[in-house]
Amino acid sequence: MSGRLVALLGAECTGKSTLAEALAAHLDAGLVTEYLREWCAAHGRTPQRHEQAHIATEQAARIEAATRAHELVICDTTPLITALCSEHYFDDDSLTASAVAFQRRCEVTLLCAPDLPWQADGFQRDGPEVRARFDARLRATLAGHGLPWVDIRGDDGSRLAQALGAIR
Repeated sequence: MSGRLVALLGAECTGKSTLAEALAAHLDAGLVTEYLREWCAAHGRTPQRHEQAHIATEQAARIEAATRAHELVICDTTPLITALCSEHYFDDDSLTASAVAFQRRCEVTLLCAPDLPWQADGFQRDGPEVRARFDARLRATLAGHGLPWVDIRGDDGSRLAQALGAIR
């Protein structure tokens, strides 16, 4: 890979996609959207255990392709989110090691806090209680593997300013 990677991580409904789009526009960067959303829309459901590896692999492949075309790539999630979903929903940690290795390649990791109002949007929304537990799992995983991150919180304007400061 040649482009620099900025990863946006967070539990569901934490503003990752909104922030990723704003950053890509502001920085004239490549944007890789969350493949899981596309997958759910195409299949009309959430993935099953045996489909998780494909989703993580496709997310990584799309990010790698973007690095060949852009100096800076904004990643609206990375394989780490899929790996942690696999742990959370299926008690399956088989994707974690490769996802952590991929995450190490990211220059900046922005962790979107679960401080935004809850918004259900169909397939992927479990509720604020699950969002809080997933956020805790994500933070513990990053810390446990020595992966640095920058907390991003507040309204859209504050989040954009914090993210731009972290990237620069």
